[in-house]
Amino acid sequence: MPVARKKTARVKPSGPRAAETIETVVAALKGMGSESTREGMARYAIPSDKAFGVPVGALRAFAKRLGPSHALAASLWESGWYEARMLACFVDEPALVTPAQMDRWCLDFDNWAICDTACFHLFDRTPHAFGRIAAWSRRRPEFVRRGAFALLASVALHDEQSGDEQFLRTLPLIEAAANDGRNFVKKAVSWALRGVGGRNLQLSLAALALGERLAASVEPTERWVGKDVLRELSKPAAQRRLAARGRAASSRSKKKAKKRTRA
Repeated sequence: MPVARKKTARVKPSGPRAAETIETVVAALKGMGSESTREGMARYAIPSDKAFGVPVGALRAFAKRLGPSHALAASLWESGWYEARMLACFVDEPALVTPAQMDRWCLDFDNWAICDTACFHLFDRTPHAFGRIAAWSRRRPEFVRRGAFALLASVALHDEQSGDEQFLRTLPLIEAAANDGRNFVKKAVSWALRGVGGRNLQLSLAALALGERLAASVEPTERWVGKDVLRELSKPAAQRRLAARGRAASSRSKKKAKKRTRA
């Protein structure tokens, strides 16, 4: 249910257009919705009982007009509306997000779209990602556990700073969850392992080794995850991406070495 507010309060601005009231923003979202979009959400397993029916592209454009605002994001999330929570993920400021906030929002995940959007567009840009991956992977609720592996897949794609060792430490978490037969969990586990394996050659070899072990399992879900990972990481396109990333990493290393030499 949307959270009732005693009075209309202006959100403390932290961006150029963040002084919008939460009521104004939610009213705008309602006006942007359509019944046909709302009805179509069911085809993608997204609950529509607290939704206006606003396309994601329109939400992202709206977020750009609003500008970043941590305070507005908090109010949007608390409203409980699907589009408001999606918008919160787009306007929040990663540097201001805390582990406690991540845990609170994660407990509110009730569908894959909200879960994946928060992980892919916000949580993976915080310094707390690896800690939340480890914590959530051990939790039982379906979308909390999906959150762990959606976040790992997102970090694997976007993080250009973390070393291989941090990702290698996530492989036991993946293996431990690979027998969870719930559809939204097993798909996220596969996504995470494919993401780790797609970073570079060393991690690809480690991911393939785990994939082979899972594919040989007598447990059906583990076998499904393993085969899915092996199929994707073995594709020629995946191998070309790895080679390209290897060349790019080598080029960056050479440039850094030249800068150190000149210094």
